[in-house]
Amino acid sequence: MPEEIDNVGNVSQSRYEQIVAELRQVVEQQTQGQFTIGDRALEIEPVRPRGGIADAEWTVRESLIRLAEDIGLTFNTVKNARWIASRWPKERRQAGVSFTVHRILGKIEGEEERFAAIESPPAGKTRWSPDEAKRRVGWTVDSPETSQEKITAIHHLARDEEVAASVTTEFLKRPQVAAKVSQENKVRVVEEFTRDETVAASAATSLLRRPDVAFKAMSDDTARLQVNHAQVERSRQARDQFEDTSPVAPAVRHIDRTVEFLDLVTACHSFVAAAGRAVPGLRDRTLGEDERTIVHENVAKVRATLDWIETAVDTGKVDMDGELARLLKGE
Repeated sequence: MPEEIDNVGNVSQSRYEQIVAELRQVVEQQTQGQFTIGDRALEIEPVRPRGGIADAEWTVRESLIRLAEDIGLTFNTVKNARWIASRWPKERRQAGVSFTVHRILGKIEGEEERFAAIESPPAGKTRWSPDEAKRRVGWTVDSPETSQEKITAIHHLARDEEVAASVTTEFLKRPQVAAKVSQENKVRVVEEFTRDETVAASAATSLLRRPDVAFKAMSDDTARLQVNHAQVERSRQARDQFEDTSPVAPAVRHIDRTVEFLDLVTACHSFVAAAGRAVPGLRDRTLGEDERTIVHENVAKVRATLDWIETAVDTGKVDMDGELARLLKGE
């Protein structure tokens, strides 16, 4: 039987292990080199207590800039090497641990905790990796594994508002993603996206064209009241505009009362017709207590409305008292 091939990329497993051993030596040399740069920068400019005053002739920055230029590195490279060296005394530096990991774990404030951490790789690991070190200090990892790490990575990448908007748009186009969003969060998304009045009006118009949505929306007393109020307000604005701009407005003003009379008669006729269709359906049917209560409440509203109509017809006064207003609002 042919031997089982177990390659890593384009090399065999054994060659891969040779490369790893070789490069670990290179990384160790680089680590020692970086620490040497940091140590020498510390020698030139020791880390002073906060509030300390630098030498009168040279500030810390000027000294490190000169050193960086003289050895062909950037100021930030020298500055960071100096800081990392200050966090890890020579006797606390760990052989086989990269300078990158030393840098990340250097963010642990407490010395005892920091020194103990680098000596104890994560459970199940034989070595520190940069991502494991980032997890230890709470940074965003380069290769997220858990759901929370992936979410954090997405947030990090989408800090730019345009990127965030584009990503959100793409996500919401995926039905399987939208299906996993809770109803509460879907409502929040819709509310957020419809803060603009033009967008909100367009969305509401489209949604109310769906009979099932319109039915459920009109089951809400507040929504129904707002729609009725909007209809009345729209009619009033249209009428005001007509009276202000139409040349035939004066000619039609004298028939206003006739139109209102016809509207009122039509409303009464519609109610009587609707009741005539609905009431016979109660034959041989006994309503429950809750159902009777609801019907009685609505009958009370109808009676109050009829009294209001009679008062308006007899006196011309259309203002409703506070009790009637509260009753019609369902309070």
